[in-house]
Amino acid sequence: MKTIKGLRWWIIALVCLGTIMNYLARNSLGVLAPQLKAEFSMSTQQYSYVVGAFQIGYTLMQPVCGFIVDLIGLRIGFALFAVLWSIAGCLHGWATGWLSLAAFRGLMGLTEAAAIPSGMKAVAEWFPDKEKSVAVGYFNAGTSLGALLAPPLVIFLSLHYGWQAAFVVTGAIGIFWAALWYAFYRSPRDHARLSETERNKIIGGQHSSAGATRGKRPVKEVIKSRRFWAIALPRFFAEPAWQTFSFWIPLYLSSARHMELKEIALYAWLPFLAADLGGLVGGYLSPFLMKYFRVPLVWSRVCGVVLGAVMMIGPACIGLVASPYQAIALFCVGGFAHQMISTLVNTLSADVFDPDEVGTASGFAGMAAWIGGLSFSLMVGALADTVGYGPLFALLGTFDLIGAALLIFLIRGQSQEERAARQIKQELSLSN
Repeated sequence: MKTIKGLRWWIIALVCLGTIMNYLARNSLGVLAPQLKAEFSMSTQQYSYVVGAFQIGYTLMQPVCGFIVDLIGLRIGFALFAVLWSIAGCLHGWATGWLSLAAFRGLMGLTEAAAIPSGMKAVAEWFPDKEKSVAVGYFNAGTSLGALLAPPLVIFLSLHYGWQAAFVVTGAIGIFWAALWYAFYRSPRDHARLSETERNKIIGGQHSSAGATRGKRPVKEVIKSRRFWAIALPRFFAEPAWQTFSFWIPLYLSSARHMELKEIALYAWLPFLAADLGGLVGGYLSPFLMKYFRVPLVWSRVCGVVLGAVMMIGPACIGLVASPYQAIALFCVGGFAHQMISTLVNTLSADVFDPDEVGTASGFAGMAAWIGGLSFSLMVGALADTVGYGPLFALLGTFDLIGAALLIFLIRGQSQEERAARQIKQELSLSN
């Protein structure tokens, strides 16, 4: 069978496409929020419960999905969950009130939780260490591309065919992607169209996973490790920003900035375009720092996270600007900064965990992230109508700075532990 040149990049393009389908279905709710609030006579707090239903399902299932994908394999696992989240997305069209909408939303959260652990597992399997951050940048671009496409597409479908059709269409297209994934995906060791040269480059370039020859560790040992918390805590503090952008921007622009639905369709996608650029810049920043400044692999990721955290001061100032267009510009800064952080923190899970463990580790780290996002969304729902959105947005910049500080502390400690372990191993070797 004829091999395909650069097959690993075709694989990550396929992962990116699946992530676009995932986030397009997910972000449909946020785009339709102003219309659905009127349709179902929902309060802001009730809308936060609908968002929270998705977040609870997603939070609980991320580690489960990661474990299942590690257990049954990426090819079957990712395709299976894609079919399930597509069905859940279509069911939204039959909602009759906020309670039934919340039920369907929770079902979607249970199934969509497989996307990020599956994508990270694909990166861990298919890329040498030095290319992982670039691969994550491209795969992570799918999260923002899906969110970018949602406002114009969903509002077009809603205005011409009704909000029910918007949910059904954005849900159903994921089934076609699942078929494509199942037909084309194989692991690097089994893919008939992967050249021997590229296979050797991939496998030979994967050296940085801690304990690569140790074998798969128990789940309990994975989540007790310092390297796990170095990923999980920064994600906990970073996720509120992304979930705010995904679920609250259209409602904020409608209620606080008094923009109409068509105007929201024109502008609400811009922060996600900026997010795409941030993810790509974050992916290339790491190898740039390694090549030109001799920054070690892991610390090249950390530097980008710190830069992104400083940039998150921008969206923290949204409440201080008078114009809705200035607010959108600051959302763009936030989208760029967040996806830079997300790309590099997600890459760390592929750097410090073995391919057989990365789905599980990424799933549990995602659970921590979504606990942070859920908590903040409920806070927005409870306080937005009384204190306003400005003070709540101001917290986002503080959260990311705390996350960056924790990352530095935990990774530094992890590096010291690894050096001590190597020294002990060398001493034992010499004594024998």
